[in-house]
Amino acid sequence: MSERFSFSIHARDGKARTGEIAMRRGMIRTPAFMPVGTAATVKAMKPETVRQTGADIILGNTYHLMLRPGAERVARLGGLHRFMNWHRPILTDSGGYQVMSLSDLRKLTEEGVEFRSHIDGSKHMLTPERSMEIQRLLGSDVVMAFDECPRADQERDAIARSMEMSMRWAKRSRDAFDGGEEHAAGAALFGIQQGALHEDLRTASADALKDIGFDGYAIGGLAVGEGQEAMFGVLDYAPRQLPDGRPRYLMGVGKPDDLVGAVARGVDMFDCVLPSRSGRNGQAFTWNGPLNIRNARFAEDTAPLDEDCSCAACSDYSRAYLHHLNKAGEILGAMLMTEHNIAFYQQLMAAMREAIAEGRFADFTKTFLYNYLQP
Repeated sequence: MSERFSFSIHARDGKARTGEIAMRRGMIRTPAFMPVGTAATVKAMKPETVRQTGADIILGNTYHLMLRPGAERVARLGGLHRFMNWHRPILTDSGGYQVMSLSDLRKLTEEGVEFRSHIDGSKHMLTPERSMEIQRLLGSDVVMAFDECPRADQERDAIARSMEMSMRWAKRSRDAFDGGEEHAAGAALFGIQQGALHEDLRTASADALKDIGFDGYAIGGLAVGEGQEAMFGVLDYAPRQLPDGRPRYLMGVGKPDDLVGAVARGVDMFDCVLPSRSGRNGQAFTWNGPLNIRNARFAEDTAPLDEDCSCAACSDYSRAYLHHLNKAGEILGAMLMTEHNIAFYQQLMAAMREAIAEGRFADFTKTFLYNYLQP
C-alpha cells in the first residue's frame, strides 16, 4: 500500500481485528462506523458535532449528489469537503444501489444504467466511468466501484448474471479511476463483492476482484431484507474470501447487534442510515436496548436517555424533555436524538476496538448482547 492509503491491523481476537486506515485527510480507526451524509449532510447534525461523537469518516452518495446540487457544481465550489465543512475522509457510494432502488424508470445494459431522476424525472446515464468521474469531481477519499445490487430473492441465474456484470464493471471502474491520475494519487478504490446468499457466486466474485486489485473490499448485496440469520450465514465465509491485509466493508449495516456480530466475523467498516433515521423518528439506541421516546411512560421520566452515555442529549436533558420535544414535533428533538444515536454507535465501535485489543471480545459480545437484547 502507498502513502495515500495504508491499513494496519494492530490486534486480533478470534476473527475480530482492530487497526487503522491512514489517509491524507486523517486516520480511520477500525472497526469503524461511518455516519451517512447522503446529500452532503448527516441529517439534523452539524459536521463538527458529528466529529465530536468520534466519527473519523462519513459517507456521501454519488446518485443523490449528481442529481442535486450536481457534481460539477460541487467541484466548482471547491469539492465536497469544503462544500459541507467536513475536512476528514469521505467515502462515496457509487450510486448503483440507489439507481436500482429509487428510480422507477430505468434501463439496465452492459454499458450502464439509464434512469429518470426521482426528483424531477430528468433522464441520466450512470456508467462505471461516469460514477468514477462524479466521485472524482466530489473529491472523495474512498471511491466505490460501480455495481448492481440485485434482490436476494431473485433466481440464482439472475444473481449470477448480475454478479458477473458487476465484476466487468469493477474492471472498468478500476481503469477509469486510474485514468484520473491526480485524484487517484490521493484517493483509494474499493471493489464490491456480490453473489447474494450463494457461497460459490461470492467466491467467484471475490476471485475476480482480487485479480483486478483494490485498496479495500466491500461485501455488498446484504441488508436488503434477507434477515440477520441469513446475513450472518454469509458473513461466516465472505470475509475470509477477501484479502486479509485489506479493509473489509459491510455496506448498509446495521443495528447495533448486527455490528457486533459482523465484527466477530472479521468486518472492519460499516455504514447505515439507521441511527440518524431512527433518531428523527423518536427511537434511541442504548446499552440496554432501543427505546421509543414517544412512549407515554417517558412523559415524566427525569432520567437521561442512557446513564452510560456522555452526549449532550444524555448529559443535559431528561427523557421527559425529549419526549415532549418529539411529541411536539420540535426540531431540537430530532437533533438531540440523532446526536445521541450517532454518539452511541461511535461508543460501541470504541468499546469493540478496546475489547479486541485486550483479548476479551468474546466476553464483551456476550455481555453486550445479554443487555441489549433483554426482553
